[in-house]
Amino acid sequence: MTYVRLTIALGLAALTAACGKKAETPVAAETNQAAPAAAAMNSDMGNMAMAPAATAPIMAKGHGTVTVIDKAAGTITLDHGPIPEAKWPAMTMAFKAAPAITDAAKVGDKVDFDLKLTGSASEVTAIHSEP
Repeated sequence: MTYVRLTIALGLAALTAACGKKAETPVAAETNQAAPAAAAMNSDMGNMAMAPAATAPIMAKGHGTVTVIDKAAGTITLDHGPIPEAKWPAMTMAFKAAPAITDAAKVGDKVDFDLKLTGSASEVTAIHSEP
């Protein structure tokens, strides 16, 4: 009976001592970095790959003035009005553009243009000069 009481008393003492302590992250002795969590987890979870975020392109239309054409970089800079499909206010910005578009436009042209917006990338896909 004394053995049981002693075991219970030591168990309670250990639990009481552990109360209030934060769990510590194991540290690898040689690298001084946290041990990989995957080692402690089921290996099935460690092999899961994150699916890429699928963002459907947004097609938009705009109206503006050509301010810069950089054929070497393949960009056209437009001072454009608001573009509601992209939730953009009026601004001046450079867009990626195919050589056919940069060859057809001239600085100072007032144009209507079509945009393809994918994530943070934007590309002028068509441009039409006003008469």
